[in-house]
Amino acid sequence: MHLADFVAGSVGGAFGVAVGYPLDTVKVRIQTQRRFTGVWQCIHTTWKTEGVNGFYRGMSMPVTTVSISSSVVFGVYRNVLQCLHQLRSTSTGLDFLPAKVDFFLSGLSGGVAQVSVMAPADIVKVRMQCQMVHQGLDAQQPKYRGPMHCLLTIAREEGFLGLYKGAGALALRDGPSFATYFTIYHVICEQLSPPGKTQPEWNVVLLAGGLSGMCGWCIGTPMDVIKSRLQVDGMGKRRYTGFFHCIAQSIRTEGPGVLFKGLGLNCIRAFPVNMSVFAMYEVVVRLLRPKT
Repeated sequence: MHLADFVAGSVGGAFGVAVGYPLDTVKVRIQTQRRFTGVWQCIHTTWKTEGVNGFYRGMSMPVTTVSISSSVVFGVYRNVLQCLHQLRSTSTGLDFLPAKVDFFLSGLSGGVAQVSVMAPADIVKVRMQCQMVHQGLDAQQPKYRGPMHCLLTIAREEGFLGLYKGAGALALRDGPSFATYFTIYHVICEQLSPPGKTQPEWNVVLLAGGLSGMCGWCIGTPMDVIKSRLQVDGMGKRRYTGFFHCIAQSIRTEGPGVLFKGLGLNCIRAFPVNMSVFAMYEVVVRLLRPKT
């Protein structure tokens, strides 16, 4: 088992959250609140009504949990990739390099595996980001006083399974998204690195990390919209009875384009975030496994 990949993924994930959180808040609000007509209007309104703090609501828990979930993603990804490589080598008697399908399947496994860790933290993040919009700025007392209070309130009012609201959509987002993410990253690194070089140059790491993140969000954004809407549905009057009803209702009332709300913002945010994630991941891996 490659423990270095779990550690490196943890560090990279936490760093990525810190870089991209303000734009993530804007993205969630655009996806879930029809009052926001665009990115700049949402940024301006948030800045004007809530100040800088409005962009960082609920960040403490995601930094911790994304660190854990990213550790799971990268750790599962690397270990599944190693298993597939060993199976391929054993069955053929030859030591092949991993095939593109191996990267895809390993990324898919990592994305789905981290949902059990990610789902409760993600619903807390989304509700903390949106509660001021739902309640209004003149609310006497915010419903959720902080991330832990939000977590406990959801569990008390909606049951333990309430913490996993939208988890199906989250798995459908992260499985294909991370499969694309890791495949594109390794394809770019392979194409831009000299033959036989096992460690890509840092400029290649940064470019490949940024582009792979953008490609991953192109695949994941439709389910990201549905996930966010299901997660905030418990904050007020319920609009959706379930996953398929949420999809049908959203498309019927706002058109098919609703599934790509926030795509541009996701792609803009994805480049620096995933550039940072892979840079930190490679730094830690090379420190812990210098001969790799």
